[in-house]
Formats: sequence, structure tokens, C-alpha cells
Amino acid sequence: MPDTILPSAARPGAGAVPAATSAPAGPARILRIGVEGMTCASCTARVERVLKAQPGVISASVNLAARRAQIVVTGRSVTAQALAAAVTAAGYDSSAEAEPAATAGQDEGAALRRDLVIAAVLALPVFLAEMGGHLIPALHHWVAMTVGMQTSWVIQAGLTALVLAGPGRRFFVRGIPGLLRGAPDMNSLVALGTASAFVYSLTVTFAPGLLPPPARSVYFEAAAVIVVLILAGRWMEARARGRTGAAISHLIGLRPRTALVARDGTLAERDVATLDVGDLVHLRPGERVAVDGDVISGSSHIDESMLTGEAAPVFKTAGDRVTGGTVNGTGAVVFRATAVGSDTVLSRIIAMVEDAQGAKLPIQAMVDRVTLWFVPAVMAVAALTVGLWLVFGPGLAEALVAGVSVLIIACPCAMGLATPTSIMVGTGRAAELGVLFRRGEALQSLHRVAWVAFDKTGTLTEGHPRLTDFIAASGQAGPETLALIAAVEAGSEHPLAQAILAAAADRGITVPQARRFRAMPGYGAEAMVDGRKVTVGADRLMAREGLDPGPLAAEAARLAALGRSPLYAAVDGQVVAVLAVSDPVRAGTPPALAALRSMGYRLAMITGDNRQTAGVIAADLALDRVEAEVLPGGKVDALRGLGGTVAFVGDGLNDAPALAAADVGIAIGTGTDVAIEAADVVLMSGDPRGVVTAVDLSRRTMRNIRENLIWAFGYNVALIPVAAGALVPFGGPQLSPMLAAAAMAASSVFVVGNALRLKRVGRAAQGDLT
Repeated sequence: MPDTILPSAARPGAGAVPAATSAPAGPARILRIGVEGMTCASCTARVERVLKAQPGVISASVNLAARRAQIVVTGRSVTAQALAAAVTAAGYDSSAEAEPAATAGQDEGAALRRDLVIAAVLALPVFLAEMGGHLIPALHHWVAMTVGMQTSWVIQAGLTALVLAGPGRRFFVRGIPGLLRGAPDMNSLVALGTASAFVYSLTVTFAPGLLPPPARSVYFEAAAVIVVLILAGRWMEARARGRTGAAISHLIGLRPRTALVARDGTLAERDVATLDVGDLVHLRPGERVAVDGDVISGSSHIDESMLTGEAAPVFKTAGDRVTGGTVNGTGAVVFRATAVGSDTVLSRIIAMVEDAQGAKLPIQAMVDRVTLWFVPAVMAVAALTVGLWLVFGPGLAEALVAGVSVLIIACPCAMGLATPTSIMVGTGRAAELGVLFRRGEALQSLHRVAWVAFDKTGTLTEGHPRLTDFIAASGQAGPETLALIAAVEAGSEHPLAQAILAAAADRGITVPQARRFRAMPGYGAEAMVDGRKVTVGADRLMAREGLDPGPLAAEAARLAALGRSPLYAAVDGQVVAVLAVSDPVRAGTPPALAALRSMGYRLAMITGDNRQTAGVIAADLALDRVEAEVLPGGKVDALRGLGGTVAFVGDGLNDAPALAAADVGIAIGTGTDVAIEAADVVLMSGDPRGVVTAVDLSRRTMRNIRENLIWAFGYNVALIPVAAGALVPFGGPQLSPMLAAAAMAASSVFVVGNALRLKRVGRAAQGDLT
């Protein structure tokens, strides 16, 4: 799998890479490897320790649900193959290629299903022969009179041996080596429990003289049925885990295999993997767009809903951009490829989702500390249980039953799956709804913020302002002055500049060439046009330059009171005009803000716009606080001034510092690449309602994780004492090892099933919440 180069200045606290003191110099990279054979949280902790011990490794995060490890390394000498080899040497099956969770889950599920069927067929006669008599006494008498109990035990021994040596072999192959290395895991518990019951029963069958008569009972059915039940639990878990990775599989499925490409004068179907930047791709009606590109001829409506969540197809014609994975309508289009392979938007989305799904949230640290010692602690409790039963109980057989029940009922796998399965389903569902969590930590941080602060232009508003007013000073020629202003704005990428240029074009004004253009972020811009110094910007720029607007100040105040953004223009040190632009509020802004307000969040707007204009918009939107006339560098201070934890939503280049500084940065996907790279969460569409969806998913996912952890820890705390016989002194029954196995299998299935409920979460603030 291709590695990912991390930015050289990752934001602390949001997936930042700490400086390595002993690692070789070089850019930090992310490598991913697949790891099979992990069954519980103890396994993930040990794989992480193995990876972190390798030279050049900065950090490692292992995901039990995804069967994948994500490693941050420095230096080109560290390879995924070498890391996979180290994990394999530690007793796990590892490969340099990490399969999607859905594919891995399907493969594992097929193998488990086969072994489950074999184990069940072999265990059924054992169970009926030994336990059937308790349900149907006549069956017990029939076996005793026809086959004989001793012969029955020998047959049970043979069938149970086949179960343990065949379908149950996996527990011994992984569990015993781990036990010998001093690193026991879930397999070790099952291997010890089943082996104890089997060896004890063999002794009763073939060497009964070694045991006192009251202790001569066999437990072949316990060993066999334990294997069946645990395999059943793992099969159901594998099927469910496959569904947790369905979002990734769906995204991968959006990639077409071939495309019609014009190359070297010929038009032919080519494998998408062979496409190069600059290739001309012919897109036929109904086809999926193969790679990202710019349309050079033709027109059509493109369905981008699978990426943005927007249902309405988008019209594309020459000069427009198309995105790989989207679906063409009824038109024919030719486009030039601008990004292929891992550089396409779809590939980057898949990488983002994989990174988020592989993330380890801060809440997981506590789980890791507990589970690292959980299996050794369970083994100690089992040994203590046997000892207490031998001293205070009726005999050896009962002591064995209690010890095996403790070993089998303990479920570290539920604790290991509690967090990663919820993360996988939550982030996958978010991606389907057009919300990308670039950093998994944001999933935990977002639901705890006190403030949600928004940039104005392009975030709360459409980002396509238009010139509404142009007032020239007395004695100034309007068209000539507008031409000078447009010449300066031609060098700017700000949306307001585009509005002025569009107005000049609409009026048929010829725009002269500007020289020595200088942008002043937060203030405006200036340039030399036809030998004259032209300055365009906000009132604070005029004040800084010592320019007096005169009578135009009253006009600017009037326009600001209408919610428009006034700008001044000065030529050779004299203010010659005031302009006003208006940027309509997005249709989704009011319902998004209403939903956030109902959730208990305080709302703020941070903008560089005129204070009076910002105040009018803030009043219309019922915001709790507005910070106006804020320079780009001042947005960070404005965020800190809000107090408490803050999520900031922005889209522009000047929003990048604030997005990076906020507790959670949320970028509008229609914004600049710099803003998106600085953010923790990306909204694929420009609709602010995506913020509500992100917050809602964060809340639901964290609640789901807490439910899973409460179940996983509560289950073990409550049932391990029951398995040890805590209820027996009070007249309660002694727990059967078979019931213990059923409870353990159900525990991990419950955790995964609970996480899968997140797949039903709908799009927030649009009447689609479930």
C-alpha cells in the first residue's frame, strides 16, 4: 500500500507527529500493514509494543476491528515488509498489504463458517450422549444399556479430540506459544480451559484409579461445545466486522476499471491504473468518471451525490472540473485528466476514512492499560478459584468446572472491539453522508465543544457575492474609476474581487493592466494602474493609510446598515468611490444554526467584514457573538477569546490558522486545499448542515462507545465472580463451562451489533435523523 507523507508541521493535539530524538532523519510517513490472528485487546497491545520497538518507528496504532496497523515512521529504510515480518515473528499473520475490513471479514467469515459446521457435527453426538440424559432420562439408560458408559466415554474422547485437533486447533496454535512467551491472550484462555476439561476427562476415562471415585466425571462435552460456541461467536463477529468496513468497500467500488482514452491518435479502452495526467478521456452517457479532470468539450449533468451528498446533478461544460467516481448523465464529455491514482479526490477520501477508522481515541488509552494485564489476571483468578474450591468445595471435579468457567467466560475481545468498531462504523457512515473525519481524534473532541464559530464569506454565505452599489465621489467618472478598481482586483482571488470583476465585465468595461500588485490580507489590495496608485479595501485600510472618505463615509454606513459589505477605492491618495457587495446567506444556514442551538451549543461568527454589516447578519441569524473586522492572524485570538472548547468552520486560505488552532477545525469541502489540509473534519458539500451531521455523529458514536465499554467491563466484572462460584454459598447454581462459552461469544457479538446501529444514522438538520 502506498505510504502517506505527513505534513512537516502537523498540528499538535490533532494527529501531530512528535519529534523523534533517535529516529533517522527524514520526513515522517504513514505505513499500513494487515495483521491477522488478533482476537482480543491484549493482542493489539502486544502488536503495538512489537511495532514501537522497531528502529525508525515513531508511533503505532493497531485496530482490532479492521485487522490493520497504522505506523508513523521516519527514514526511507523503514518498510512495510520489514514491519510485517516483525509482527509475524511475534506470532501473528501480517502482510504489507492491508485489506479493506469488509474483504478481510468475508474471507475470515468463510473459514470460520466451515470450521463451525465441522465442529458442530462432531460435537453434537458428544453433547447428546453426555447431556441428553439430563433432558431425556430414557436416553441415558439407552446409552448405558446398549453402548455402555465406558465405550460412550471412549467415543466422546475420540470425537472431542477431532474437534480440538481440527476446528479448535487455531486456539492452541496461537494460544500456547503466547502462553510460553509470557504473553497470553484470548486464545490462551480457551486453550487452557478446553485442554483442562479434555485432559481431566481422558484421565477419568483411561486412568480412573488416579482420581477418587467422587471425582470420576467426564467433561468432553464441555470442551467440544466450548469450541463450537466460540467459533459461532467469532463467525458472527467476522460477518459483522465485514459490515463495519462497508463504507470503504462502497467507496472503492466507485472506481471504474476501464476508461475510453484517446492516446497517440487512437481511441481505446484502457485500464484506469494505466492513465496518466494529460490523457484525454471520453466519457459516455451513464458511465462513471474514471479520474479527476477538466472538461474540454461537450456538456452533461454529473451525479456527484456519492461524494458530496447533494442529490441534484451538477451541470458540467468546458472548463468545469469532474471528479473520479461520479456518474455521468445523458451527455457526452471529453475531459483532460488532472489527477490519477492516489492523487484523485476519491483516493484521498478513501485514505482519509482509513486513517480515521484506524485512529485510536484518547478514551482507548484507559482500555489499553486494563486489557494488557487482563488475561494474566484472569488466569490468576482461575487458579485461585480452583484452589479455593479444592479447600472449601466438595471435590476436584467441581474445582475444575469453576476454573474452566472462569477461563472461558472472560471476554477481553469485547473490550478490544468496543472502541474500534464504533469508530469504523461512525466514520464510515459519516463518509456516506458527506462528512470526512480526517483525524479520528476529532470524533471524540467534537461532541464536547462549547462554541461553534463560523467564518462568514463562503461558509455561512454562498461565497458568490455580487456588486450591488457603486457610488463615485463628486467629479469622478464612474466607468473609468470602476476600470481602475477592477484592474487591482484582477490580481486577487478573494470572492469580493471576483464580484467586482464580474460587474465590470457586465458593463462592458475594459480592464487595464496593473503592475506591482500587493495584497494586504484583512485590509485590501493596491497596485499601479496606468501610472496611478490605486488602493481598494475596507475602512480600516483607509484609516491606516490616513485617507479621509469624506462624504462617502455616510454612504458606506448606510450600505452597511443594509447588511452589505462596503469597500473604498482611493486613487493617488484620494478616496474616489465607495462600493458595496452582497453575499446571500446559504439556504442551509438558518436550519443548521437552529439545530446547533437546540443541541446546546453557543454560536459565533468571526469575520473580517465591516462591524456594522456583520452585526446586521449576526442579528438576522440570532448568533450569540460576533467578532468583526478581524484580520486573518487575529482569528486565532478571537477563538481564544470565546473561552472554552471551540469548533471553527471555515473555507478560505485566511481561515487555515484558525482551523488549525481550534479544538476542532471543520473545513467546507468547496474551499481551498490549504483550509482542508488544516482541518480535522471536511464537509464534502458547502452546506452548513453538514456541521450538524458531524456533531450528531460525534455524539452518537461516543455514546455508542460508552455503551460498549460499559457492557464489556460490566460483563467481566459481574460474570467472572459468578463463574468462580460466588453464588454457590447463597444457594445459587454453579455455572457450566458451556454456558460460560455462550455468554462470552454473545458478549463480543453484542458489542459489534451495537456499533452497527450507527449505520442507521441519517443526515441531521434535514429531517432525516434516526
